[in-house]
Amino acid sequence: MSKPAALVLLSLAVVAGMAPWFAAAAAMGSMMAEGGFGPGRAALMSSAVQAGFVFGALGAAILGLPDRFDPRRTLAAAAMLNAALTSGLLLLSPGSDLAVLLRFLTGAGFAGIYPVGMKIAVGWGTKDRGLLVGALVGALTLGSATPHLAAWLGGAEWRVVIGAAALASLLCALLAPFVALGPHHARSPAFQPRAILLMWTDRRIRGATGGYLGHMWELYAMWGWVAVAAAAGYAAHMESSEAARLAALTAFLAIGIGALTCAPAGWLADRVGKARVAAGAMVGSGACALAVAAAHGGPVWLSFLLILLWGALVIPDSAQFSALIADAAPPALAGSLMAMQTALGFALTILTVQLAPVAAAAFGWPAVLAAMALGPLFGVLALRPLLRRL
Repeated sequence: MSKPAALVLLSLAVVAGMAPWFAAAAAMGSMMAEGGFGPGRAALMSSAVQAGFVFGALGAAILGLPDRFDPRRTLAAAAMLNAALTSGLLLLSPGSDLAVLLRFLTGAGFAGIYPVGMKIAVGWGTKDRGLLVGALVGALTLGSATPHLAAWLGGAEWRVVIGAAALASLLCALLAPFVALGPHHARSPAFQPRAILLMWTDRRIRGATGGYLGHMWELYAMWGWVAVAAAAGYAAHMESSEAARLAALTAFLAIGIGALTCAPAGWLADRVGKARVAAGAMVGSGACALAVAAAHGGPVWLSFLLILLWGALVIPDSAQFSALIADAAPPALAGSLMAMQTALGFALTILTVQLAPVAAAAFGWPAVLAAMALGPLFGVLALRPLLRRL
């Protein structure tokens, strides 16, 4: 199998495999109405996925699971597991404790999709690492957006969204075994505790990790709640049901458009510098967060366009933080450090995803949207040591 064909097939599998991540968030309005639960429980349903991913990523790294088995089999098994767990939501009362548990376990399952997919991708090259990881993150982004498309097509009826996400995950399981491994595919070391020290003692690794944390402060709060925030703003000018449906389309387009910017950003990063591209994307996304906050409740067309621009800029830097770690780390510790970086970032999203709707109920969505800009600000400041080296 050729390199382009392998990467296209991998991307298709990852797009399908990531569909369950935001399935509950995309249908949250319908689930809240039927289940009769409030913003706190809604936030728990969303943040449980992040918590599960942190648990799964650390566990997989410590046990060396991605390296002890064929990564394609790991990817297929994880996708099959998530298809079953997501289908299980159809049998439960929305927002129940057992439903939250299934979302946590689904998050753990993504540890066999996201990092494993990146491992397969980087096995196809060395000098074009920024592009390779960027293309895969683009696929991850598109997969994360698909539940919002299902919500728009299905009128946000939560069973339609959840069922579609489960079927997509099953498709990933069917495609994964046919993905070819590249000539640079190699075993990565199991997690090593001494790698943690480099997070703080190596300026380049510390800078890349700090930048990633700032990026993650904004990213999943935006992705997880942009549909709800947009619906609240649109409702000032249209019926609530119409606002919710348009917000679902807005969220799909805003998240999905980021899939189109990841690969070009990776290509550019391989030529002008990964830190420079990451910093530029964060400056743009932070400015968009402030603009969307200012436009909230204003003309629908203006909010719609600003949210799409935000979506285009909020994700392209993500792949470059992993690539920066791989460039700066000792080869024997690169895998452990990337696993730690990812786990720390997703641990932070538990806080931001959980707090966003609660803070919105207290202070309004404009204040929450503006606060998301604090992440990119911190991230750019953390990247200064790497920018000075360019």
